Amino acid sequence: MAKNNLGQWAEHEAVKILRQSGYTIVKLNYFSRFGEIDIIAETQQELVFIEVKARTSSYRGYAFEAVNLIKQQKMIKTAFRFLQEYPQYEQYYCRFDVIGFDLHHKIAKNVQQDLSKISYYQSWIENAFTLDADLINL
Repeated sequence: MAKNNLGQWAEHEAVKILRQSGYTIVKLNYFSRFGEIDIIAETQQELVFIEVKARTSSYRGYAFEAVNLIKQQKMIKTAFRFLQEYPQYEQYYCRFDVIGFDLHHKIAKNVQQDLSKISYYQSWIENAFTLDADLINL
């Protein structure tokens, strides 16, 4: 299975979870020159910028641990760009979440798999990071 397919599956699952939780999807795969945000969703005057990660092995840690300081900085810059482009959201409270999928089985990355049949652990970390002093100095 291509890594791309795993990522697409994870984003699709994350969208389902968000919708079931009452969120409205604003944008998928929003790009700026600074980076990409997988999902932008809203709920009750709150705008949520979401990174989705999936891992087939915990060898290098859990999926959510892949959102390091550099990725956080890119997400923040991209979120600022989004808010400049869409000023109707400027009064919204903004937060950064991570939704992670850790598959319980090692899968071959070059074989097409039906991922709906593979068990996994899903984590959703709200406010996974904030604009602290380290991240403000972008």
